Amino acid sequence: TILPEKKYNCNYTGPPIPLPEDGQVLLKELCPGLAYGNQSVCCDTKQLSTLKGNVQLPLQFLSRCPACFYNFMTLFCELTCSPHQSLFLNATSFSQDHNMTNVVELSYYINQTFADAMYNACKDVQAPSSNMPALSLLCGTDPKDCTPTKWISYMFNINNKQVPFAINPIFAGPPAGMTLMNNDTFGCTESLDDGSGPCSCQDCSKACGPKPIPPPVRPPWTILGLDAMTVIMWVSYVSFLFVFIVALLGAWCYRKRTITSEYGPIQGNQATCCESVGERFENSLRVCFSLWGSFCVRHPLLVILFSLVFVGGCSSGLARMRVTTDPVELWSAPHSQARQEKDYFDQHFGPFFRTEQLIITTPWTDWFIFETTSGPNIPFAPIFNISLLHQILDLQTDIENLVADYNGENVTLQDICISPLAPYNNNCTILSVLNYFQNDPDVLNHTNSDPFYIYFDYHTHFMYCASNPVALDDMSTFHDPCMGTFGGPVFPWLVLGGYEAYNNATALVLTLPVANYLNNTEKRGKALAWEKEFISFMKNYSNPNLTIAFSSERSIEDEIDRESNSDISTILVSYVIMFIYVSLALGHIHSFQTLLVDSKISLGIAGILIVLSSVISSLGIFSYAGVPLTLIVIEVIPFLVLAVGVDNIFIIVQTFQRDERLQHEELHQQIGRILGDVAPSMLLSSFSEALAFFLGSLSHMPAVKTFSFFAGLAIIIDFILQISCFVSLLGLDIKRQERNRLDILCCVKLPEVQQEKTEGILFRFFKKIYAPFILNEWVRPLVVAVFVGMVSFSIAVIDKVEIGLDQRLSMPDDSYVLDYFGNLMGCNNDSLVQQIYTASLMSDYSKISTTPSSWLDDYFDWVKPQSSCCRYYNNTGAFCNASVVDPSCVHCRAMTPSGKQRPNGTDFMKFLPMFLSDNPNIKCGKGGHAAYSTAVVLKDNDTNVGATYFMSYHTILTNSSVSIDSMKMARELAHNISVSMGSTNKTDIVFPYSVFYVFYEQYLTIVHDTALNLGVSLVAILTVSTVLLGFELWSAMLVTLTIAMILINMFGVMWLWGISLNAVSLVNLVMSCGISVEFCSHIVRAFSVSTKGTRVERAQEALAHMGSSVFSGITLTKFGGILILALSKSQIFQVFYFRMYLAIVLLGATHGLIFLPVLLSYIGPSVNKAKAMAARRRYAGTERERLLKY
Repeated sequence: TILPEKKYNCNYTGPPIPLPEDGQVLLKELCPGLAYGNQSVCCDTKQLSTLKGNVQLPLQFLSRCPACFYNFMTLFCELTCSPHQSLFLNATSFSQDHNMTNVVELSYYINQTFADAMYNACKDVQAPSSNMPALSLLCGTDPKDCTPTKWISYMFNINNKQVPFAINPIFAGPPAGMTLMNNDTFGCTESLDDGSGPCSCQDCSKACGPKPIPPPVRPPWTILGLDAMTVIMWVSYVSFLFVFIVALLGAWCYRKRTITSEYGPIQGNQATCCESVGERFENSLRVCFSLWGSFCVRHPLLVILFSLVFVGGCSSGLARMRVTTDPVELWSAPHSQARQEKDYFDQHFGPFFRTEQLIITTPWTDWFIFETTSGPNIPFAPIFNISLLHQILDLQTDIENLVADYNGENVTLQDICISPLAPYNNNCTILSVLNYFQNDPDVLNHTNSDPFYIYFDYHTHFMYCASNPVALDDMSTFHDPCMGTFGGPVFPWLVLGGYEAYNNATALVLTLPVANYLNNTEKRGKALAWEKEFISFMKNYSNPNLTIAFSSERSIEDEIDRESNSDISTILVSYVIMFIYVSLALGHIHSFQTLLVDSKISLGIAGILIVLSSVISSLGIFSYAGVPLTLIVIEVIPFLVLAVGVDNIFIIVQTFQRDERLQHEELHQQIGRILGDVAPSMLLSSFSEALAFFLGSLSHMPAVKTFSFFAGLAIIIDFILQISCFVSLLGLDIKRQERNRLDILCCVKLPEVQQEKTEGILFRFFKKIYAPFILNEWVRPLVVAVFVGMVSFSIAVIDKVEIGLDQRLSMPDDSYVLDYFGNLMGCNNDSLVQQIYTASLMSDYSKISTTPSSWLDDYFDWVKPQSSCCRYYNNTGAFCNASVVDPSCVHCRAMTPSGKQRPNGTDFMKFLPMFLSDNPNIKCGKGGHAAYSTAVVLKDNDTNVGATYFMSYHTILTNSSVSIDSMKMARELAHNISVSMGSTNKTDIVFPYSVFYVFYEQYLTIVHDTALNLGVSLVAILTVSTVLLGFELWSAMLVTLTIAMILINMFGVMWLWGISLNAVSLVNLVMSCGISVEFCSHIVRAFSVSTKGTRVERAQEALAHMGSSVFSGITLTKFGGILILALSKSQIFQVFYFRMYLAIVLLGATHGLIFLPVLLSYIGPSVNKAKAMAARRRYAGTERERLLKY
């Protein structure tokens, strides 16, 4: 084959000829094995110069491994200059030119042993910038399909445009008188004669030793082949039942023998000192609250006016309100490791780029076969139909041409995209299969065929590029490149989805990286404006042949905002239902005639407004302090405070409705007395909850910390307003009712009607039916067995609750993002690069999939004096690109033994800025501008490296659990690297960084944070309850025990209902701890102050009086509102609010109204003698004296 553009060698059959001096220098540089004796060789200086130019690209990639490059150069040196060429080279075709005979084709007889040795020394050599084997550039096929003969045949193929004439490598059967070239070779683990060391581990697998074996996975903890926790809890539960039943039988037999009853009075001596102190403390609270209640009723306008001024002053802080929706601000503490690492990365290297991505599939189902001219036919998935590819290319072009408006200025993709080779190449980075075809429909249509065969078309080009994405020539007649228009490779694993082999991929992935900015509001605004236009375009795009899932960088935040707005109506309906119920349920209707008089709609509305005012005041106070609000605060706290506040409202109102005014007692005295009775219970619950929430702010998660602050303060303000403003309003409402005026229309007065004091239906039900049934002698053991069984089950599964948050749950169920999520799914052996490479060899364990891109390795190859990459103008010292032909350009380093060593010190920093500014080209593929320009931060006027990163890839992370494990392993690896490098101080450290670490770091400590928050809350509740129950430690312990059981059972519900443990569920668990106080503390305090003779009677009294208020105040109020949340479009509302809120209310109600009374009837504290005697003295001679006997 004649190549007219090539200059051929003359046919010479004479002896070897000595080289001139300049030729000898080149021979020693390129072929040191031939530089001996008088250096007589079969080549001249021009041929050596041509050889040097032709091996520049292989030199830059293979010289990382000295043995590999030596063997490679041996192959070409023997071909070009060997004095023994006649033994293994045979010219087979000639041409005449000006009476000269030129060789246009020859056969090169190569021993297979040599070919195998050369290949084995080079097969593992890496190209750091692309994380691919160097043979992907030099073999013309996928590296895994490359063989010694394929590699050599490709290099000598005239179609690769690198050889000067046709060379046919033959690996066996030389003609008579000839032999096979079989020079000595070096293995990649051997040192060369010139002192070069063996290849590094990542470039030579044999140098690595045995492949690292990950530690064995810890087997699950089992007993007799069953889950250990399950077995332990079953044994514990059965043991408890046995002990419990034996104890019951023993107590029953003892009572029979002594002719006593469990229901007999508990005898006691004089009150103890502790009981007396507790009674005095309780009495002081009663007196204080009684005086305060009387004052509020006597001066209602003053109290209401002061309350309005207080609420108004606090609420004015909302003018400074800030709402945080940034996920980083919500879930990552400012001083957390991941947050600091993110800030460091952003400040030094800039924020990670923004991503716009499409996942494209097709409803077409017909596969098709491409018939190859050699080898088996190849089946292609429907998505590779050329008609569909043209449609996708049209879509891609339309997206590139989108124009957005930002402050009256047009913004296109070109304005915001990443162009790694700018300003020399301004094309945007577009990771797409179509970029294999240069995003050009004409290239996509390239076809070379005859009536019988298709020799080349888009199928062959795709398969070639998928196996060799860095190729500059596909070896076809069109010589189309595979590199993208932006100057970089398009890796198939980034642009294909759902494949086992590339040709059967079921999806194409189109990714548009967009520049991100740290402090440039205008540029970031332009990116946001274009993304908004992109989302709008994709929402309106329709093509029946394509199914497209898409996402933008702003999509998640946009959809969360939309979700919050769309759920406002659901939340409002939920609150309206609760408002209506409270307004209607507060009234105690005596007859139909007095319906509008006895109703308390206005008082109920006022009570709810007081609750909401406390929330608004809390928000305002913290807004004054500059604390930003979060969506969790806005959505959860009203629900929480409404539960606490409404319960207190019902307790105050229903206690008044059941009370009878004493003789000579005025209204203000009666309400004061009632407040003195119930306010300590309200103080107990409110203060316990507030303190528990304030201690919950110890959490490092900003969302949990903020919620705890706001909730604690809101509960305190609500308590203050209820014992002041609400008491005043209650006094006014009672006066209205006693004057027989209508509710709401208080100016209308009805005729006087004689009414009898009656008990409410719910109160009578609890008193006459429910309490006696629950506390029946045969029901109580069943209650204990059931609830202990529930706790045992929950403990058994508590370690099986998943950790993390499925990001799909944060989206509305009609979000386009759900479709997108649904389609996703030469170194020292202790060097950083080497350790990451070793980790990548066990990717299933380390979650690291590739060798890191090492700018250091590429820089060392770039700066070698043998390479044409590093040059500068001798007269100015400025950098001289390899493509420049200018005699004043000289190599950076001399061709001396020291010059061939790695640069250090001054030389290292002198040429590094040149490397980072050099664009890769055909003469030098190692330029660092495209791959590494942002990876190295220079300081001190470019004389030192301030910070740098080496990029690798994680394996595919399919869920939160895998993502958490990947971060753990990356941090462990970084710590090991720091230790091995001696860089364990805080100013010189190695750390891993990925954009998702800042979100998943919370899960590393979520178990500890949960235990700490809930544990501290329980301790706070125990402490406050002990004090406010009159120093009755045992009562406080029973409250704490019941709340702990509720929390444990919450984990059981989470496991059953598939609710994972994360910051959102942790907030709800902290809230459930607070609400549980409401279900339990009132019952226990009522039991504590009861003066009945037996535990069972005291439990019945507490359950009848407080149980009915708790049931109507919390359970029924919340139940209706919670059911509405099930209709929310927000999946996060359905899972973390509807399910968890429902569980909180049901578990709280069942424990507080079923289990706790039974527990008190068994092991409740004895009657406080001091309190009993004080009660008798207090009510001696009054109508209430008979009530003490119940």
